Formats: sequence, structure tokens, C-alpha cells
Amino acid sequence: MKFPIKKYSNLKSYKSAYYESFNEAFKSIDNKNLNKVINFLEKIYLKGNHKIMVCGNGGSAALANHFVCDHQKILYETKKIQPNMISLSSNSALMTAISNDNSYEDIYGDQILQIGKKKDVLITISSSGNSKNIIKALKVAKKKQIRCISLTGFNGGLSKKLADFNIHVESSNYGIIESLHHTVMNLISQFLKNKYLSYNKTKNTFY
Repeated sequence: MKFPIKKYSNLKSYKSAYYESFNEAFKSIDNKNLNKVINFLEKIYLKGNHKIMVCGNGGSAALANHFVCDHQKILYETKKIQPNMISLSSNSALMTAISNDNSYEDIYGDQILQIGKKKDVLITISSSGNSKNIIKALKVAKKKQIRCISLTGFNGGLSKKLADFNIHVESSNYGIIESLHHTVMNLISQFLKNKYLSYNKTKNTFY
């Protein structure tokens, strides 16, 4: 789904078209694939003995940090789920050192070589699915028998094929793809929190 495909004369018409495109892209997210990812991460989160590493570039790097922040904090509040998470996009000193001494393509793969263990989990966030450092990270992870989840857009790229699980957003608009990757992040954490917290009907709150 391509958007925008024409010039717009005013904000109202652009906003309406944007919403329509966003809504169609949201509907494109496969429920079966999303459910597989949720069930898989739930098992990992409950055990708490395997690392979940997340990475991306640009806006997706910010989302990787946000993913770790929200899942670590929100799900730990249940007292039943204990995520053990790290964003490979958060250590700028390490990333620039690897980039300077080796190459930018290695900034995530090298970190996985250093800290990744068998049966850990790697989550990659890439709109194109073809970023060289993301592909390198997936290939390194697969060699170390690390399970991989990719979030993609456009045609999915190589990330869609390499990962064990994939959540794909059918859109060619970076903003819409990144927004929906963010939505996927929230869907996973909030669904699991809702599952494990009790609901007080009188106070209309979870505890």
C-alpha cells in the first residue's frame, strides 16, 4: 500500500487519507503470526533465564530502546513475568567503537557475538527488512542458535525470510510502518499484562 500517491490541497484531506492508509496497514498485521510471537515471548518472559536483545536503525533504534523500556517495566509489574532485556541500540560508545574499528555493518552482530547465548532471543526492527547491520545481526544470531523475531514493512526484505517469526506491516510509508511497529510492541506488552493482572470491578483498576 503506497501513501501518499498524490499532492493534497489541505490538511483535512491528507489526514483522512493518512488514517485510511494507516487503518489498512493495521489490518494487514497477521493475527496468527502476532499470536505466535506473543506465545513465544510469554514463555521466555516467564522463565526469565534467556536474554531478549532488540535492535534497529534510526527511528527503529529509538523503538528498540522503547521496546526494552516498556516490556521490562510494564511486564515486571505483574510479578509473574520477568523479562531479561537489552537494547543493542542503546550503547552509543560501543556502537561507535565497533563502527570505527570494524564497520557499521557489524554494530549489532559483534554485540551478539559478545553477549549472545544459545536460546536467547533477537528482535530486529527494520521497515525495509534489508539494512545490512540488521541482516548481519540475524545471520550471527542464527549461527549461535538464537531465536529471531523480525518486524518489517515494505516487502519484508531478507529479514522476513531469515527470522523464525515475522510480524509484517503492509505499507510503503516509513511513518506508518514505524507507528505500527510501535503499536505491535504495545499490543504484546499490554495483552500479556492484561492476562496476568487481576481486575477490580469496583475500583475499575488492575492490580
